[in-house]
Amino acid sequence: MNTPRMLAGTCAFLVLTMNAFGQSARPSAKGITQVPGIRVGHFTLPSGLTGCTVVLADGDGAIGGVAQRGGAPGTRETDLLDPTNLVERVNAVALTGGSAFGLDVGTGVMKFLEEKNIGYKTNAGVVPIVPAAVIFDLPFIGASKARPTADCGYKAAAAATNGPVQEGNVGAGAGATIGKINGSRMATKAGIGTAAIALPNGLVVGALVAVNAVGDVIDPSTGAVVAGARDANGKLADARKVLRSGAQTTTPRPGENTTIGVVATNAKLTKPQAARLALMADDGLARALFPSHTLGDGDTVFALATGAWNGTADVSTIGALAADVMAEAIVRAAVMAKSSGGLPAAADLGTVPARFK
Repeated sequence: MNTPRMLAGTCAFLVLTMNAFGQSARPSAKGITQVPGIRVGHFTLPSGLTGCTVVLADGDGAIGGVAQRGGAPGTRETDLLDPTNLVERVNAVALTGGSAFGLDVGTGVMKFLEEKNIGYKTNAGVVPIVPAAVIFDLPFIGASKARPTADCGYKAAAAATNGPVQEGNVGAGAGATIGKINGSRMATKAGIGTAAIALPNGLVVGALVAVNAVGDVIDPSTGAVVAGARDANGKLADARKVLRSGAQTTTPRPGENTTIGVVATNAKLTKPQAARLALMADDGLARALFPSHTLGDGDTVFALATGAWNGTADVSTIGALAADVMAEAIVRAAVMAKSSGGLPAAADLGTVPARFK
């Protein structure tokens, strides 16, 4: 007898959350670090063309999950996050440029945490749990071969704070580009973005994402293209129109694109629930990127649940909010980027959504 009322309430809730970042509302200025116990640090190489970002979960870590839907992932320790496997808590997540070379940053983060005696307890000492994912920014880096190393990961972890997160051309977003259906030379500069939402009951959900996708960034609030593939005149081509026209496009090559991110909440979740949270948060990619999850993308979303909130955790509610903040973080990754490497950014194209002005 209660089912119809419960469903009606759910529908009303979803309408509210899908509009949470429209013209009348703004996300937290801090982004993902509004979640208590979450800290973020960046390291950008001196060239400014690549770098890494580390998300630390304080104390004993956070319950971890992952959703990996892209066809060409570059990851580390994702099998560990399978709900059927032993270890539940994650101490940090590393997001990095440099393609598979960049996975070295995880070793530096582990060194930083081990020095502080943080990690999975064994009879031989601690083993820090640090899943990681990479973006393919090697063409943007060029011939310099300046790739993130273990030392970069150590420095990013050491720089982590719970203050407002720097966005745009920093850390893992330094070499990120968006919209490559017409080739990388007709892409737009993207970067790293973050967003969070806090409910009156104390629940907080945040997201952080590095956007290096084949597709365009679409503002879910308006359906407008924010950044992406450009035409021969340097204007946004709109990947939706291009693909629907049947025009010839550049086939994305495996591993050369990717959107990687982290969602975090202060709710208490089990490991299977954290996996569901990551899966639902990944819907934010589909809302804000067109196309997403292609064979050329290694799209990966990690989830962290710190458990600091004493409220009742409903994973469906938290997952819906996570998809919202992930989509907003993707838009912010385009909005906050600056032109670099010969590529313009949304600000140069005059396509920044009104709510950011």
